[in-house]
Amino acid sequence: MLWVLFLLVAWGAAVVSCTRLCLAAVAAAQPMEPDPGADGKRLSLYEAAFLSGGPRRVGDLALVTMYRERRLLLAHTGWVTVVDPDARDELERAVIGAIGPEGQAPVRPVRVALATAAPVRALGDRLVVAGLAVPASARTNVAVAVRHVRAACLLVLAAAAAALLLVPPADGRGPVAAWFVLPLLLTASCLLIARVEAHPYSRWASPAGQRLLGRIDVPPRRTLAQRSGGDADGGDDDGDLLTALAVHGTAALPDPALRAALKTHWGH
Repeated sequence: MLWVLFLLVAWGAAVVSCTRLCLAAVAAAQPMEPDPGADGKRLSLYEAAFLSGGPRRVGDLALVTMYRERRLLLAHTGWVTVVDPDARDELERAVIGAIGPEGQAPVRPVRVALATAAPVRALGDRLVVAGLAVPASARTNVAVAVRHVRAACLLVLAAAAAALLLVPPADGRGPVAAWFVLPLLLTASCLLIARVEAHPYSRWASPAGQRLLGRIDVPPRRTLAQRSGGDADGGDDDGDLLTALAVHGTAALPDPALRAALKTHWGH
């Protein structure tokens, strides 16, 4: 009956981790008190980018904005080059600083640096204070809880394997394995729900922020491609393209070379 000890460990890990995930998800979903004037607010492109995709989306928007203004070169090989080193605001100064004094750098480390730049953090803080963004603590708690559930799922499998080794084949291992099915289903179902409901395990925008995002009219990528033809000089169509990028990420860019330049493993 030593296998019962492994069963208790499996159940304990499953129940504790899933409970923590539920509590973290409930806390993150609590309605926030928005600024009284937030409901009538018009989001800037950078605010929309943060609420849609977080700091990384803001960095992408800054890079593409400067590229469309011919102040940066973005090569499909994954390098960015400074053309005009004169920054117009703090975020552009962060872009140029992330590229470095040589004026050229791989795009990926530049994007990583921009995601943690002071202007981007300040933008996020302002949105949290306005009640439009979810606090970082709530996002972190959910992400950590998901990792704990994933670890518990693996622990259940390991405990089941160890328990089955302790049971002689003559006694039948089927009933023992059946006892481990429930904690395995519990952890697996929690992971599935978390992926469907809160992938990537956090929401950047609060309910008030999501309402403002829902008011943004974004043309489809085919329309953007027909208007701009994928050229860097898009004229009046830059606004639509940058809006699509802010809301939908790099997948909304009609230019395949530009998408290739910004391609990373971030999944957006």
